[in-house]
Amino acid sequence: MRVLTDPARRTGADLAAWLAQGGGEGLGRALADPAGIVPLLEQAGLRGLGGAGFPTHRKWAAVAAQPGPERWVLCNGNEDEPGTFKDRFLLAETPHQVIEGALIAALAVGASRLVLYVNPREAEAVATCRAALAAWQAHPLVAAVAAATGQALALRVVESSGLYIGGEESGAVASVEGGFPFPRLKPPFPAEQGVHGAPTLVNNVETLAHVPHILRHGAGWYRGLGLGEAVGTKLYSLSGDVLRPGLHELPMGTSLRELVFAHGGGMLAERPFKAVFTGGPSNTLLTAADLDVALDFDSLRARGSRLGTGAMIVVGEGTSILRKTAEYVSFFANNSCGQCPPCKIGTHQVARILERLDTGAGRPGDLAALANLSHMLPGSGRCGLVDGAATVLASSLATFRAEYEAALPRE
Repeated sequence: MRVLTDPARRTGADLAAWLAQGGGEGLGRALADPAGIVPLLEQAGLRGLGGAGFPTHRKWAAVAAQPGPERWVLCNGNEDEPGTFKDRFLLAETPHQVIEGALIAALAVGASRLVLYVNPREAEAVATCRAALAAWQAHPLVAAVAAATGQALALRVVESSGLYIGGEESGAVASVEGGFPFPRLKPPFPAEQGVHGAPTLVNNVETLAHVPHILRHGAGWYRGLGLGEAVGTKLYSLSGDVLRPGLHELPMGTSLRELVFAHGGGMLAERPFKAVFTGGPSNTLLTAADLDVALDFDSLRARGSRLGTGAMIVVGEGTSILRKTAEYVSFFANNSCGQCPPCKIGTHQVARILERLDTGAGRPGDLAALANLSHMLPGSGRCGLVDGAATVLASSLATFRAEYEAALPRE
């Protein structure tokens, strides 16, 4: 069942069209019982869909519990990681479910500021969100939220820096404040001290898009959309060596095999399946032995992997894992903000070694150096950038070591 990507919901900035198909009902039910919003999300089992998978209700409750009159809701649509393209679709094609979810969040936590934080390279998404937000600003439902919280609610679109680190939650906070998106040491977390020191709820676009549907149809309905112990639906960004790459909304817990071969049409040029970078290039690799794994948070964690953003970058036989890893680590190296020397220096050192191996100029000690770096680098930065680079390096070394060894000079 398609919840977020139903063609009928692709209304663009047309608020009247969204309301005509039941939009606003979730917010209406939230207004009738603001205290019941967070418990309902807990019952539904909604988790953050931007990568971390943190229970949504716990983050919302933490922000609501903070002292002080001002709170922010920040909808994070920076989305700059290779292989991930779900949020830009939602913001450009069906922004009203995202905005309604953010309004419900503002009601639940008592926020007076709501920001849609959008990557400026997605010009269509920026323009659509601005028009959609303007339509909501003039609607009585926004006035009702303000009346319920006891304070005016300001809505605006903020263009991100367009940098990868701008998607990290504290980097997003810094960017909204008008500064460079340097990630900050945590704690304190944004829920405690976010934009201009005020408690700030930072949620991914996809997470917020589910909220109005849960309020409208109930927790039991949402849980029933998943497979096995998984709940809800998930947007999987499928790319790489498949016949039908694209965005696929499927029950959470759909198997990797079904995603690639049923919905993705199988392998390009009928090449055998070799591997997939799960959750984007900052996670681990799965191989043909893992094709029947369920693509949900817990099943992938049990395999030593992560769902991440839901991006699945498929690799067929004949494509070099070493080369793909070199490309992704180079991406991380080029996107390091330079604030943490181990990250900036370490990722560039890994990128140099991988490029050397990939171009036939490897040295005898390169594999040992890469192994050492994969153990030394995790945890050395203020954000997860260096951890992502180290994770994909360690996974590719362990799973496809023969490719690395073949790239070494022959004695």
